[in-house]
Amino acid sequence: MPGPWANRILPVAAVATIALLWRFPSYTLLLIPVLGVMLASTLLATSPRTRAGIMALILGIGIPVAGFENSFLFELFIQIGIYAALALGLNIVVGMAGLLDLGYAAFFAIGAYTWAIFGSPQAAAFIEGVSFPLPGWPYFYIFAALAVLTAAAVGVLIGLPALRLRGDYLAIVTLGLGEVVRVLANNLDHPVNITNGPKGISPVERPPVDWLLQFSEWIGHPISLSEAYALFFYFLVLGVMGLIVLINHRLDRSRFGRAWVAIREDEIAARSMGIPLLRTKVLAFATGAAFSGIVGAIFSAKQLFVSPESFTLLQSITILAMVILGGMGSIQGAILGAAAVTLLNIEVLKTLSDGLNHLRQSGFVLDLGFWSYNFSNLSSQLEPAKYERMIFGIIIVLMMIFRPTGLIPEKRHKLEMESSRRRRAS
Repeated sequence: MPGPWANRILPVAAVATIALLWRFPSYTLLLIPVLGVMLASTLLATSPRTRAGIMALILGIGIPVAGFENSFLFELFIQIGIYAALALGLNIVVGMAGLLDLGYAAFFAIGAYTWAIFGSPQAAAFIEGVSFPLPGWPYFYIFAALAVLTAAAVGVLIGLPALRLRGDYLAIVTLGLGEVVRVLANNLDHPVNITNGPKGISPVERPPVDWLLQFSEWIGHPISLSEAYALFFYFLVLGVMGLIVLINHRLDRSRFGRAWVAIREDEIAARSMGIPLLRTKVLAFATGAAFSGIVGAIFSAKQLFVSPESFTLLQSITILAMVILGGMGSIQGAILGAAAVTLLNIEVLKTLSDGLNHLRQSGFVLDLGFWSYNFSNLSSQLEPAKYERMIFGIIIVLMMIFRPTGLIPEKRHKLEMESSRRRRAS
């Protein structure tokens, strides 16, 4: 689509989709066309002003207004933002540097426990003379910054021995180290109770939002405390994700980004050009871990509860699936992959399961003339929401067969594919 046409059509499409979402806020599947407009504005030849206007309209006005009518929209977008930030962090390690990390959820756990331990009464179990929990203001923001440093430091400690390996060996070692962090969180309840073990930590303090309640009363539209926290975490996650996207863009165009890509393409050639392999790999590992750390701190404050079950190997594989689905090395791809997998997990499969249950209970008969089927005979075990991991596996296999570079290929990969096609054609 030419740039001028995109600049005219996409703003109209954005207004139309937001109007539909405002009219029918309970139909959360309307988020798919809304996200489609946002994606089109980043991929097509739109002007920066048009792109910024569409993002501001949808994210700054459209979703918050609809979210007050259907609070699940806030929850859904917060989950998408959290996973998008995690996918962007893993995208640096896997997509840019070409290092297969199967223990990425460990850094997520470190960030979550960094604030959960001190933002709850848990720290009183091993620290005397200090009143716990620490108040949300200003300590949440201090510990969120500390979570970045802690996760990055652990990334360096894990990376120094692990990144001397390559390929499958690296994947196995990172998988093991990720499980070590989870098992430590599960067992550090004795002899000193640091993490409260499998019981988890609760309640975790949140930053106060009194200012938001006062502002809503001042403008004449008072909101409840739960709505204030939903709005607060929505914009907090949105701001952190925007910062991570900006850092990713800067890194992609920096000498560090070029060094990561060089290592991904050919380690021997990169070393011959003077790139220090271990130091550059460790920097990629630490940068990805730092992004995961701050998201973990936000996650613990939002959920009010942290336990080892939130940071399993399955969590790491889910984030990796987001990166692969979107396109390894692609910033827009990582965000799209996170949005697609989160929507599939939370909304699409659940809606499909509810629809099949309704048809089964109503005894609906599908009659095509030559064939008919009574849905009351449908097995109660057939619920798509139960088979989400199998569906992820099928999607990944199909992607590897038909579109191995992902939904939005990285520009370098796209150029390589086009040149290889031209060579084959000639």
